[in-house]
Order: sequence, then C-alpha cells, then structure tokens
Amino acid sequence: MTFLSTYSAVNYFTILLGFAMLIPINAAAEQTNRLIHEQSPYLLQHAHNPVDWFPWGDEAFSKAEKEGKLIFLSIGYSTCHWCHVMEAESFTNDEVAAELKKNYIAIKVDREERPDIDQFYMQVGIELSGSGGWPLTIIMTPEKIPIFAGTYFPPKRRFNRPGLIDILPQIATAWQKDPAVLLQGGQAVINVLQQRQSVSSAGKSLTVAQLQQAERMLQQSFEPIHGGFGEAPKFPRPHILSFLLQRYYRTTNPKLLQMVEKTLQSMREGGIYDQIGFGFHRYSTDNEWLVPHFEKMLYDQAGLARVYLEAFQLTGKEEYKTTAEEIFDYVLSRLRDPKGGFYTAEDADSNSVEGEFYVWQEQEIIDLLGEERGQRFVRIFKVLPTGNFSAYIPAEPAGTNILHREKSLSDWAEIFNLPLPELQQQLEEARQKLFAAREQRIHPFLDDKVITAWNGQMISALTLGGRVLDDPKLLKAAEEASRFIFSQMQTENGQLLRRWRNGKSAINAFASDYAFLARGMLDLYQSSLDPDALQKALYLAEQLATQFTDQHGQLFETNTASELPIRTNELYDGALPSSASVTIEVYARLYLLTGDQRWDQRSEALLQASAAQILRSPAGYTQFLIG
Repeated sequence: MTFLSTYSAVNYFTILLGFAMLIPINAAAEQTNRLIHEQSPYLLQHAHNPVDWFPWGDEAFSKAEKEGKLIFLSIGYSTCHWCHVMEAESFTNDEVAAELKKNYIAIKVDREERPDIDQFYMQVGIELSGSGGWPLTIIMTPEKIPIFAGTYFPPKRRFNRPGLIDILPQIATAWQKDPAVLLQGGQAVINVLQQRQSVSSAGKSLTVAQLQQAERMLQQSFEPIHGGFGEAPKFPRPHILSFLLQRYYRTTNPKLLQMVEKTLQSMREGGIYDQIGFGFHRYSTDNEWLVPHFEKMLYDQAGLARVYLEAFQLTGKEEYKTTAEEIFDYVLSRLRDPKGGFYTAEDADSNSVEGEFYVWQEQEIIDLLGEERGQRFVRIFKVLPTGNFSAYIPAEPAGTNILHREKSLSDWAEIFNLPLPELQQQLEEARQKLFAAREQRIHPFLDDKVITAWNGQMISALTLGGRVLDDPKLLKAAEEASRFIFSQMQTENGQLLRRWRNGKSAINAFASDYAFLARGMLDLYQSSLDPDALQKALYLAEQLATQFTDQHGQLFETNTASELPIRTNELYDGALPSSASVTIEVYARLYLLTGDQRWDQRSEALLQASAAQILRSPAGYTQFLIG
C-alpha cells in the first residue's frame, strides 16, 4: 500500500491504522450490479457484489465528476488467486460497499481485456512502492490522476496489512480537505513516467556488446541447483531461454546451453508442470519449482512449447520433443473453442481452494494403481504420507502432495532394474488412471474469452510444432485459429478487436494484438506458403507502423485515441515479450521476405528509439535483442 506521500509534495498526512479483527463476511447476495451485463468472466465474478461497480467507461467518470467523488479502480483477472480472495473478503462485505458508495465511484477492470489501463496504473504502483501485483488497487481523480496505489486489501487491518474500511474514509477526508496537495503528488508521478518515456536515444545505438552484456547478467543471476534466474518466485520466462539458445547457436558457449537445459529439465520435472494433465502452471513460489500458483495461462503454454521445440531442434533430445507434444495435447483438449480460437486460462482454484484439483494423497494413488505400481509411482513422484511441500506452505489437509520428480526416468529405470521403455509405459498407464480419477473432481474455472494477442502466440507455437514434429494436426489447428480471428474478431473496415466471448467481439485491439498476430501469420506463411497469410501479416504490420508509432519510431500500446494520461510504450520483456520486441522481429522478417526498404527503415527507427532504455539493463530485453 502506498499513498502519494512518497513525493514531498504530498507529505500531507499519514494513514494511521489500528489493529482490528476481520469483520464477518456476508455470503454472496442475489443482487446484481452493472457488471452483470459484461462479457469478461472476471467482471462477471463481481456482478453479485454489494459494491456498486461500474465497468470502465464514460458513465463512471462523468458520474464521479458530477458528484465530486474519487474513483476506486480495481484491476485483476479471472484466474488470479488473490483477486478471488479480495473479492470474497472485501467486495462481498457490506461495510466496504457502503464506504465505497459514500465517497467513491468503483470501477472494475479486467487487465486481460484492457492491457493499456493495467500497464499505466501498474507503472504508477511500481513507481510509488517499488513493486506491483494483482489485484491492483488505485484511487484516482475523475481526470484519471492517481493519488493512491496498492494491491490486495482485506476489509480491516490484519497481519500488519491495512484494510479498506480503515483506508477509504481517511483518503476521502484528505481529498475533501485539500485536494490540491494530492493532485500535485499525482501529477508528479505522471511527470516521472512521461520523462522516462521521453528519454532521448540520440547518439546511442545497440551493438553486439549488449548481447554479451545480457549473457553475463543472466549467467550472474542463474540459479545452478534448480535452474531459473534469481530467487523465488520463479517465472518460466521462455523468451530468456530462447535468447540463450540463439546465443549458444552463434557462440557455441556451452554454459549458455547448460543454463537452458537445467531450467527446462527442472521445470518439466517440478510441480510447476502438471504431471497428470500436462501444461505449465503460472510460476513457482519456491526455488525448486515445486509449489506453483496453479493457474494455467495460454501465453505460457505458447511460449514454453516454442522453447522446448527449439531445445529439441538444437539438441535432438526426445524429452524436449515429448514435453512440447504434451503441452499441445493440453491446449487442444482444454483451451480450444469448437470454432477454432483458444481460451485464455484455467483458474488456480477449484472448490474455493487453490490447487485442490491437482494435489494427491499417498493412499489415494495406491488405491487407484494397486500396491506394486502405486508404490513405484509414489517413489518416483516423491509422494509422502505426511505430504511433500509443508516446508514451504501449510498443506491442508495434512498429507497433501504435489507430484514432481527429482531424478530422470533413466535414473529410475536403473534403480528399478527395468528397461526405460517399460517404465515409461507403466507410468503412462498410471497417468491415464489418475487422470480419469481426477476428471471426477470439481474442475478449476475456465476463462473462455479469446484474446487476439495470445492466440497469435499460440498460432506461432503450433506452426513451429507442425514443422518440427511433422504433425499436420498442429498446422491445421493454427490455420483454424487464424480463420477464427479474422472472421470473428475483425470488423468489416479491417479494425482488429481484442476480445471474443460467447459470440461477441469487442474492444479495439492494441499493439500487442497486432504484433503477436502478425508474427503468427508470418510463421503460418513459413509453414504453409499460403500467400494470404503473408498478406495478413503485411496488413497488420502496416497498422503497427501507422497507428501505434510516433514520428520518432516509438511504438505505443494504444493508438492516438488513448484514454489515459499518457500512452504507454512498455519495452521490457516480462511474463510476455513486449509489443515492441515482437514488432521489430516482424519488421525484420518482412524486409527479408519482401525486400521493401520501408520495413528496414521502420525496424531501424524502432531500434534507435528504444536504445537508451535497453542500454540500461540489456538482460531485461532479451526478446528485443534477438528480434
């Protein structure tokens, strides 16, 4: 939680919070609010709150201005565990709802539908507190100037964390007493972000030195025991691994390949991977890739399938090929709409408990598999009668296990004195029995909206899979996803849309949508040689150049009709590669394919506009560096 007293202009008062027990939470009522008319699954999860929610739009801001109220902005997504917690604890609480209604207009935003809003206010939160996360909580003026930023808040103070009932009236009082002081602080934050975006790259350029510097930085942060980079929480970051593979290919430095292989193997054997149903969970809360946050995101499956395929191409190791095949099996069976598009994600929670769908008791496994094979299975996957992850977080109920391996199957075959193919067959039979049993459990919530950018990523992954694995089924799935996007998510005048759900498309697409889909079309063209795919890539890239790029070559997430105080131009390659990173790859490939100098010029302009920021920390821009 960060008030704008971070800035000297707002050293106005300090929120003093007393300790109080959590008040009783009302069960979800039957009443509805405006969110009942939305398509976003995340907004619909809040449609029965007593909070008088508005979706982002003119109605909310006009009402706030007319009534002289602040905006309470809450940003999250449907598969976010802590978003669920805050919804259940705070937004179903009548006292919180009353405090909000008294002095605020409450707006709920799905970050996956509106990445522009999320990017801007996440930058605000990070600028104030040094960190961010979801749910993201912002209090701002009707003019969208932020005066307060935080993440999760319970109703009242507990565990040394302030509560909404404590915070809301104090901020409202401060605003009514002297709004100019808070506005000054909010504008100071915006000025900092504007100045950061306008840093000149004149006279600066990127060379091979930045590639080498990124290599060194990644080697320094590499965790050699379990793979990955830095301390927990550990995120997969497949674009970092792709960067290292490409650098290994060019330099033959064995350390680069070793870092990638250690990470890929540890992730595949860890609890971050669904050993029964396949696919990767969002990230690991510990250094060992054991205890994940259990949501499964489409973009993670796409990025990781690609990098496992690249590792297979480079090393010829079957384990990487098998992992990619399993990821595709998961995506095609769980995340694919019958019309051809791909859904966003599966939730972390089922039955209101995070990870309950995925964990096991030892006796449960033995009962399903029989004594001999059950005992073998629990040894391989380190299943214990007392549970296997209580060292990290309390396990409820006791004896709960997350399946993971600490030895390769080759090692286990030797231990059991079995031929490797026979052990693999036994484990596959066991997996299928456990999968069938798990299917009877309450499933995690499926966010069945279709996001253009993430479908573009999956199209790229599928086309690469079709080529590398010689699997026509994957190429066909990519083609069907492409047809879905252009038939269901593009208007008659060519405007691409961001989101589809239940037959309804909406929200003008962002730079990330155009960039990832353009790359998907180029990958599809490379696999199919269909000239229509190339034409689509050319059209999408032209929109990036004309609608999202300024005269200096900077790429912005929104077009010129931005609704926010500033247009965001995120370059950093985070959980996903940035729009700019993918765009520069698209421009470069189009120049090679067409020989049209405009694409080379646009690539150079974007490179030049981005140089100053990348020079500060090249390891944060690995996709850009290989683009």
